[in-house]
Amino acid sequence: MKSFPKGFLWGGATSASQIEGGYAEGGKGLSIYDVRTAGSANEPRYYTYLDKDSKPGKFAELRELLPEGAKYALHAGEYYPNHTAIDFYHHYKEDIRMFAEMGFKVFRMSIDWSRIYPTGMEEEPNRQGLEFYWNIFRELKKYNIEPLVTIWHGETPLYIENELLGWANRKTIELFKKYARTLFEEYKGVVHYWLTFNEINNALMFLNLLPTESAANDAQRTFTLLHHRLLASAEIVQMGHAIDPENKIGCMICYGESYPATCNPKDVIADMELKQMQQFYCSDVQVRGVYPSYSNRIWEKYGVQLDVTAEDRAVLKAGTVDFYSFSYYCTSLVTAEDTEGKEKVKGNFTAGIRNPYLEYSKWGWAIDADGLRFSLNEIYDRYGIPVMVVENGLGAADTVETDDSIHDDYRIDYLRKHITALREAINDGVDLIGYTTWGCIDEVSMVTGEMKKRYGFIYVDRDNEGSGTLKRLKKDSFYWYKKVIASNGENL
Repeated sequence: MKSFPKGFLWGGATSASQIEGGYAEGGKGLSIYDVRTAGSANEPRYYTYLDKDSKPGKFAELRELLPEGAKYALHAGEYYPNHTAIDFYHHYKEDIRMFAEMGFKVFRMSIDWSRIYPTGMEEEPNRQGLEFYWNIFRELKKYNIEPLVTIWHGETPLYIENELLGWANRKTIELFKKYARTLFEEYKGVVHYWLTFNEINNALMFLNLLPTESAANDAQRTFTLLHHRLLASAEIVQMGHAIDPENKIGCMICYGESYPATCNPKDVIADMELKQMQQFYCSDVQVRGVYPSYSNRIWEKYGVQLDVTAEDRAVLKAGTVDFYSFSYYCTSLVTAEDTEGKEKVKGNFTAGIRNPYLEYSKWGWAIDADGLRFSLNEIYDRYGIPVMVVENGLGAADTVETDDSIHDDYRIDYLRKHITALREAINDGVDLIGYTTWGCIDEVSMVTGEMKKRYGFIYVDRDNEGSGTLKRLKKDSFYWYKKVIASNGENL
């Protein structure tokens, strides 16, 4: 039985918008996530805007679209949890010290584009923003923790969204390349592992979650913006390699593993088609350098006409990634039948019907460690390049005892099973090089905007309404993960 390889990258993962705070400090501009409200397990997050007549409004994420002529804007009196988040902006030294105590080999983080180029249009970067990230990298270096940097984790400058319509405009590619070049040149020799776009396939998953009419209306924009992101990814992979041949640059996919609900061939085909669109469409391009053969069927289904030039195809072919990374939380069942009367469940931007063989978290996500092993084999057999699991974890409500202890055995149990699945996949022959649990410190939930839904080994005293001291506390899982890393995955 093989063990985890020597030099395996154990660590944790975060994103700028979910931990940093400091939304109006250090010269930072507004990003699209700064106009996103709090939600809950039952209430969606909203984006706020001013309509064409300057009247305030908001629309529900994954249910509605920005009205024509409206522009994103902050509303006085509205609570935006990402504005303070867990205040990593001022607590980074304390937090990194705790990561080091756990023995982290790698820390996955993102850089906020709007902190480097406040509107995205500036000719020169914001020096205060660059220095903030320099401070983080120096602190990580002090503890021999390797940074794994996500260049785009959704934090597009708000000006680009409002004035250029974001990634739907080809001009955004050049603005992103300017931003990426700044990062590659500024942090050359300091950052060696990069991810171009976080969960780049989410745009297609969002399309599947929208009501049918909204999805039909948004399909052309979705596939267009995704084409532009895939081009941008390929461009900066080439750029990053040219600036520093030592750079290792990966893709990052939201892997919503699914199974056919029955052995009915129609269910099997439905699952195949869903995987082609949601799981493989983007990574086939990023790893293989070409749009897959089935892409024409998908474009026809949605009535999409893509402007893919010969130059575009050459760029995609030349800009393939060095490794494949992905997020994994849960699985779902897919059926071609009418789901009326069947119990429906959700996951990380996925939806399906309940699997009777699995347990579910209190937020309704399936707990399926075997699905992680299956996913790793599926990915490695398809692409044959090194793989990292860069998000995995259990969102749960934690209780702080009177002595400040937090007994999160449920989180330890979840992670133990999933790390066991990683070892099984290594024995299957998968070239797995790293594992970063999601939310190694509690942070604002991406999906719900809550603090109550906690993932971390480190508890942060902040609630859903934004109250709390921001004090950090070690959970039982903190000490458990420390033992896991120290034993290179042997002591679970």
